Amino acid sequence: MGLGRRDGCTRLMSLQLSVAQASAIGPRPENQDALRVVTPVAELAASKGYLCAMADGVSQCADGGLAARSTLQALAMDYYATPQTWSVAQALERLLLAQNRWLQANGGGQPLLTTLSALVFRGQRFTLAHVGDCRVYRWLDGQLQRISEDHVWEQPGMQHVLKRALGLDQHVVLDFLDGHLREGECFLLLSDGVWATLAEHSIQAILREQADLDVAVATLVNTAHLAGSQDNASALLVRVDALGAATLGDALVQLQQWPLPPPLKPGQPFEGWRVEALVAQSRQSLLYRVRDTQQQPWLLKTLPLSHDDDSQAGQALLAEEWFLRRMAGRAFPEVHSAGSRQHLYYVMREYPGQTLATLFQLQGPLPLAQWQSVAERLLRAVGLLHRRQILHRDIKPENLLLGDDGELRVLDFGLAYCPGLSEDRAHELPGTPSFIAPEAFNGQGPTAQQDLYSVGVTLYFLLTGHYPYGEIEAFQRPRFTQPVSASRYRPDLPDWLPLSLERAVAAQPSQRYETAEEWLLVLEQADRRELSVRPRPLLEREPLKVWQTVALLSVLINLVLLYALLHN
Repeated sequence: MGLGRRDGCTRLMSLQLSVAQASAIGPRPENQDALRVVTPVAELAASKGYLCAMADGVSQCADGGLAARSTLQALAMDYYATPQTWSVAQALERLLLAQNRWLQANGGGQPLLTTLSALVFRGQRFTLAHVGDCRVYRWLDGQLQRISEDHVWEQPGMQHVLKRALGLDQHVVLDFLDGHLREGECFLLLSDGVWATLAEHSIQAILREQADLDVAVATLVNTAHLAGSQDNASALLVRVDALGAATLGDALVQLQQWPLPPPLKPGQPFEGWRVEALVAQSRQSLLYRVRDTQQQPWLLKTLPLSHDDDSQAGQALLAEEWFLRRMAGRAFPEVHSAGSRQHLYYVMREYPGQTLATLFQLQGPLPLAQWQSVAERLLRAVGLLHRRQILHRDIKPENLLLGDDGELRVLDFGLAYCPGLSEDRAHELPGTPSFIAPEAFNGQGPTAQQDLYSVGVTLYFLLTGHYPYGEIEAFQRPRFTQPVSASRYRPDLPDWLPLSLERAVAAQPSQRYETAEEWLLVLEQADRRELSVRPRPLLEREPLKVWQTVALLSVLINLVLLYALLHN
């Protein structure tokens, strides 16, 4: 059975696996081994990987078969429902700890026990979660390497008595192993009904002689029973046919091997790029314009040499690249694969255009029709971010590029955050003060609603040139009461628009929009005729002033008429 696929239209290759499995009951009354292979849809395969697992229920307990089957069922169903930003080990551990509690609670006074070995293959790496006495091997170039430990007692006569298993203790301890995949290698999972009977040299001989995976696993199981195994016998064999695209975890592993680039000079060749200019620099980053072999412009982002030993800054840079890869689409910069790089940097496409901050400096507040277009595209982009569980945390006009191609792109993911992946430092307040939500000043962790608050301030500023609570300086401890209505600065606004912005920048998160999609629906349902560039009639916008003026003119006219009558 093959897992993964090759697609000539996709830029990044997907992981390619071939899998075979076999299980036989042997002389036992029932088969209490369980095997599971899960092939998810392509998107989940990229983010969560392929799952292959074996469980061996303990027959001396209440129902070992139930324990094994229910564990693999829970794992297969729940693993892919965990947040995509959780690490593989984090997701497996949380689920298996919950399954351990379920096994302890549902044995009817008798323990429900099972061993488990679960492998997840993702990108260019594997993760093993293991407890009990199934065995896991790696097989490449005729060499068999065991990568799991038997959790059994070592005393004579107790070598088959488990000291660790799911359901055995209240606090189960799992073994985890993470490693890099090698193209062409195999992973072999065996129940003790196979390995306890067949010596490793016999297992090697079968793998060497049987190139066909299905024949190999069937031979392992049948040979174990022919050799006298009195237990259920199971084997699962996975071959890595092609490696997939690197994930963030892969990149972080490489971090220790990548030095920072030396200072780059105009005209200098660097790892296949031609350096054109240093376009921006700060204490945190350097940004160079470079050109590829087709003379297309790109931007190379790296760290100053002062960060050479700063592993956190390096991880943040690679996380930024990973976020952008994950958000591939028209609203975000394209990231170059840069597969042959030997230094710590990443490359993204340069787009001609201007930021909304520059546009505001040139023309002032946006016309209503242009503002509406910007608002809708920005909310769609932020909604996509949040559906991928990425929080930008620095949305402002300077980080929004209106390209010459008409696209609005969200830039600068240097402060982006993923629950379960990113580490947030409580003493730091990321972002630009005037765009930071009130609750963040009080130490609340990052949320999607804080991003939406930043969107609200951004759109308010682009419409009025002001901030709803006034400009906030660095290190200031602001007080948030009631935002100033945008209609004070733009009396031409339709009635619904200032109310929409006030809700977006409400001081209390519970009073704001819950999602970008909710706010987008308000914009899309608005009467677009009200967003005409022509202002509403003065009588409609300022009725009191109009009638006061009419009354004053009436008095003046009456005085003139009275004067004329008196002098006739």
